[in-house]
Amino acid sequence: MAKKMTHAKVELFNKEIREDAMFFKVLGHPARLSIIMFLAEMDTCFTGDISKEIPLGRTTINQHLNELKKIGLITGRISGAKVEYCLNQGTVSKLKGILRHIDCKLSVDKFFDCER
Repeated sequence: MAKKMTHAKVELFNKEIREDAMFFKVLGHPARLSIIMFLAEMDTCFTGDISKEIPLGRTTINQHLNELKKIGLITGRISGAKVEYCLNQGTVSKLKGILRHIDCKLSVDKFFDCER
């Protein structure tokens, strides 16, 4: 009897919603969200600056920076022996669009009350 090939349950959803969900998955860690907020305030900074702000070791911070780079929320540019990080404005704009879309869906003039 041949085994039926199954897809990961994530693949049951359309590509757009899967891509959108990746932002929330990556931002679901407090360190990554803190890094994004810090970069938003600073415009640009080096790993050492982030290490002073966030109570984690540099290796751990670098792992979080890599996750943020994978989805394109931040970019890193080598500057001498250091890496300078900043927000990727295009990807940040995409994230803002996703959040606006969700906000619109949640702002519908319907009253939901599950306790009735």
